Amino acid sequence: MSNYYTTRRMWIEEIPDDVVDQMAALYLDHFDGTSYTLFCNDLADKDEVILLYCHEELCGFTVLKIFSDDWNGRRVRIVYSGDTIVAPQHWGQQSLAFAWIARVGEIKREMPEYPLFWFLLVKGHRTFKYLSVFGKSFFPHWSEFRPDLKCLADQLAIKKFGSDYDANAGVVCFSESRGHLKCEIAEPTPEEMQRISTRFFMEKNPGYRLGHELVCLCELESPNMKPLAARIFNKASRAAGVDIS
Repeated sequence: MSNYYTTRRMWIEEIPDDVVDQMAALYLDHFDGTSYTLFCNDLADKDEVILLYCHEELCGFTVLKIFSDDWNGRRVRIVYSGDTIVAPQHWGQQSLAFAWIARVGEIKREMPEYPLFWFLLVKGHRTFKYLSVFGKSFFPHWSEFRPDLKCLADQLAIKKFGSDYDANAGVVCFSESRGHLKCEIAEPTPEEMQRISTRFFMEKNPGYRLGHELVCLCELESPNMKPLAARIFNKASRAAGVDIS
């Protein structure tokens, strides 16, 4: 029987306790250096979650926080990605990614007059590659330097992480890990090492095994998106009620 995936979006305060427990169990199966309490504390700081199900079994999720900030005399909106995990046997699916892009389009529709940016901290090379799947230009990038994006990324990271953020390296370096991928998941395969995004991530964030997180930023506007992502984004930004199951 082929896999059948569905997604569901929920506000954090609406998540039933048993689903929180399932999310935590999935996360702790794949991360070391963390705990149920740390996971729940981080979850409580976010606004919403997109849950991924395979035949009604939870197999992945991503959490988001949406806020505004001032940058270069302009008001901007930020989509901050928190914990994201998909069980390895489901890595090939794209339902969660499509649901996330559709949700971002809905967020853009709410306040279309404000520039929208994706702010994320990356613990592993597989997450980092999604920047190049979704976006054309982002920070940091292996073939171009965006000082404008670095400026905003620094501003956001300093506000949130203070002295734990190393602006020169562009990495949040906690004195003690707050969660890092288990070795068997974190390490790239020889095939993955052929990708420039993998090699670049490992060069920029050599402390990923210790839970160091690479600060990344991408503008979430149609001209900066790859064609498929732009189609999903544009559809969601124009009309409510997009079905992303």
